[in-house]
Amino acid sequence: MRRRALITGIGGQDGSLLAELLLDRGYEVYGLVRRPVSARYENLDGIRDRVELIQADLLDQLALVEVLRGCRPHEVYNLASPSFVPMSWKQPVVTAEFAAVGVTSLLEAIRAADDSIRVYQASSSEIFGEPAEVPQTEQTPLAPVTPYGVAKAYGHFIVRSYRRRYGLHASGGILYNHESSRRPLDFLPSKVANAAASISLGLSGELWLGDLDARRDWGYAGDYVRAMWLMLQQDAPDDYVIATGELHSVHELVELAFEHVDLDWERYVQIDQSLRRGAAELYDLVGDASKARRKLGWEPEVRFSELVRLLVEAELERLRGAPTLTSS
Repeated sequence: MRRRALITGIGGQDGSLLAELLLDRGYEVYGLVRRPVSARYENLDGIRDRVELIQADLLDQLALVEVLRGCRPHEVYNLASPSFVPMSWKQPVVTAEFAAVGVTSLLEAIRAADDSIRVYQASSSEIFGEPAEVPQTEQTPLAPVTPYGVAKAYGHFIVRSYRRRYGLHASGGILYNHESSRRPLDFLPSKVANAAASISLGLSGELWLGDLDARRDWGYAGDYVRAMWLMLQQDAPDDYVIATGELHSVHELVELAFEHVDLDWERYVQIDQSLRRGAAELYDLVGDASKARRKLGWEPEVRFSELVRLLVEAELERLRGAPTLTSS
């Protein structure tokens, strides 16, 4: 019997990459979307005829029960949530609704429809906020400082609560920054890759950034969705940090991106202090994925330099008018 999976947020970076992974493994894949199913979901272009989209509101518990009873998934991956952290300061209520209340609504719907469904909840390194230790593990105390981090912390805790009280097979992936060419240009790696490609093609002349010293634990999204799937193949549910364990600065990101197109970044990069993140958007979050390595057999396969190359190549392809590779 083919396994069936339901992905909320299937139109985003992670959702589309996860859908491809599951299809490659022989799954029937359903996707929950808020917009009409007839809308354009660019990230799904390569697989649109192989997935079934269902329009429903994550906050509508009764509608979710109907969806679950209709497609009868063995696995549910909850990826539906605002993902751009700075935007959570402008839309804190919306962020809380989907990253916190929406998780609870989905868990209740699963209890009502079929409590044997295995659940993956997308958590985030933002739950650690100002971390008590470096690197962070699954045992590091939560100390979120952004509306996004606070909402994700609620989601993380409620999954633990339902796992303990109701015995749900619900796992949380504490994912650190993970990128691909499917990220919007709001995200720094995509912004830098786009600028390097654009400048090299003579389409633009400069790149404005805030803090070159800011550091992140950046990985490749394709590696991270593989970890999501691995979590739901385990006999027992659990929480896992998914990270590279390496910190890289914006300076390194810029240097590698421009180096790939044979340009001297210092000729094109301008600093705008207004673009610096505030004190409540802290740096140096870096994860220790030892548990995932040990229990899931997971390892990141794409290193930082290769990630930057993939992003720049994808932007060059796009700007030249050629189709972007679906795997990047």
